[in-house]
Amino acid sequence: MLIGKPDEIPSSEITPRSVYLNRRKFLAGAAAAGAVALAGRAAGDMLRPGIAYADGAKLSVTSRSPFSTTEQMTSFEDITHYNNYYEFGTDKYSPAKNAQALRTRPWSLKVDGEVLKPKTFEIDDLIKLAPLEERIYRHRCVEGWSIVVPWDGYSLSVLINQVQPTSKAKFVEFVTDLDKSVMVGAREPVLYWPYTEGLRMDEAMHPLALLCFGLYGEELPKQDGAPVRIVVPWKYGFKSCKSIVHIKFVEKQPATAWNTESPTEYGFYSNVNPNVDHPRWSQATERRLGEFFKRKTLMFNGYDQVAGLYTGMDLRKYY
Repeated sequence: MLIGKPDEIPSSEITPRSVYLNRRKFLAGAAAAGAVALAGRAAGDMLRPGIAYADGAKLSVTSRSPFSTTEQMTSFEDITHYNNYYEFGTDKYSPAKNAQALRTRPWSLKVDGEVLKPKTFEIDDLIKLAPLEERIYRHRCVEGWSIVVPWDGYSLSVLINQVQPTSKAKFVEFVTDLDKSVMVGAREPVLYWPYTEGLRMDEAMHPLALLCFGLYGEELPKQDGAPVRIVVPWKYGFKSCKSIVHIKFVEKQPATAWNTESPTEYGFYSNVNPNVDHPRWSQATERRLGEFFKRKTLMFNGYDQVAGLYTGMDLRKYY
């Protein structure tokens, strides 16, 4: 629970670094399954010594998002050591090791398609487009685990307004970097590379859709999608495209990585809907990373603000 006014609490002070880096000391004295949830996974899985989480650059967090939550955040080491980033390996621990070879400077993001002002942004100019907000959000994955992350970024709509989409722009397509010289996982035909994702225009314009550059007040760690990614908190985690190099505004619904790979399991919309089971597992409950007991999965991941985007839609059909 945060104490004090939100605008008085810098992102870097929400959980002191000394606390989350010494979390194993707490775990050593924690009881096994008790009346409360466990504080984290086994100590041996927590820290991977020698991994550079980021380039060490601090971000200037100048405002606080009204969508932030006071839920207890997932520790920095869990966020940076239990990752889905198939370009760097299909297990949860490989990205923290393999992604360190990714070069994030220089980096440019091309934005074009059905827009009046196509533009290519250099990463440092892109970061400065708007004040960074601290948004703590529940980020779910299809395997039933979730995390609460203090993301740093601003609404994707800020970038969209810069390029002025035309009336033909109905969808936004996102493309991840593809550098097989360092992306060892992308050398295998696990998915159709490069990784692509997409949103409907009104979804992309919703203030909850975030263009993200950091977490815990620092630049994004490479395994978490550095140097720029999107965060779409009411959808499953695979919708939040990482290490983006191209954003394109299009008239027709774009192909997306997981929907192309397995259309019967992963739909284009991919909203968190506990009433629709994945063909191979239930999605009615989830386990917060770092906790022992499961909790009920909330519709739209608890973000009721987006429900109006889907009025009249059959969310079992448009899954």
